Amino acid sequence: MNKKTLYWSCQIGGWLFLVLAQTLYLKLSDALNVQTATSQFLLLFFGILLSHLYRNFIVKYGWLKIKIISLIPRVVFASILLAIVSDYVQYGVEFLLGIAGGKHQNAITIVTNIVNLIPFFFSWSLIYFLFHFIENYKKAEIENLKWEASINEIELNKLKSQLNPHFMFNAMNSIRALVDENPSKSKDAITQLSNILRNTLQMGKNKVIPFDEEFKIVSDYLALESIRYEERLKTKVHLHPESKNFNIPPLMIQTLVENGIKHGISKLINGGILEVETNVKNDVLRIDIKNSGQLQEKDVSENGFGIKNTKQRLQLLYGNAASLHIRNLDASTVLTELIIPKSILNYESNIDR
Repeated sequence: MNKKTLYWSCQIGGWLFLVLAQTLYLKLSDALNVQTATSQFLLLFFGILLSHLYRNFIVKYGWLKIKIISLIPRVVFASILLAIVSDYVQYGVEFLLGIAGGKHQNAITIVTNIVNLIPFFFSWSLIYFLFHFIENYKKAEIENLKWEASINEIELNKLKSQLNPHFMFNAMNSIRALVDENPSKSKDAITQLSNILRNTLQMGKNKVIPFDEEFKIVSDYLALESIRYEERLKTKVHLHPESKNFNIPPLMIQTLVENGIKHGISKLINGGILEVETNVKNDVLRIDIKNSGQLQEKDVSENGFGIKNTKQRLQLLYGNAASLHIRNLDASTVLTELIIPKSILNYESNIDR
């Protein structure tokens, strides 16, 4: 049963149950007649109509996002207002039908009628908001579990990379070669390597990190790879000044840069160029990573896990506002396009209603 069907089933079923209960009470009290039966039918009709309009108002003005402490007075006021409107509209119809009788004969009667209706609309509000709060809580829990699972997979993958002899062997060999040749540079390289390893271990603690922090990791990584590949690796970086105002999933750019070197430049005898360029427009950050080489089908297959995981992280954090595409720009260049919006997704506000 979809949400729309469930809503109307509850809406009609709830009000129908209420009216039938009242009708049974009138029957047992020998007060059921054409006038009271018509009144109950009007209560059913206007109850469904007004509560449905109330529901549209709630959705339109975002009451489902309001905190409970602020929501309570609104719900109380709305229940009173709906009871007043329902009573007067129903009285108007009954008056036109000539069955109103002494329903509004004095102020006390009017107030009594309204007070009797308030619990109906208040109960409707209570059930409606309770249903959505529970649903939102479950959905947020599911999203968080997905996020944690994604992070665990990424961490596991990174830990595997750390334990991969190639990663440590190449980095340490590059540094070793520098110890006698350029001690100062070798110290910097050790610091850069430790920065990468430390940030890799800490990446699971935050969903996003400042752009500058992420790019520091990228810079350290490129510096280490430059030692290893020497003149075979050339880098160009063009960062938009407003890039620092964005937050980035940790190690996302670093992973894409690493892929560009590993699957592109490292396979070229004469090496190549890796360019990182960022642009900001309309609160959206675009990151272009260009690397020499050609994207082969097997590269996509080998990167399948990483690309899939990166896209999953973007979907969890930004919904459809973020994207990742990798393609051949021309015969000798691969382009990786990463689109990041300024704000991460608020799960509760994104829940379908």
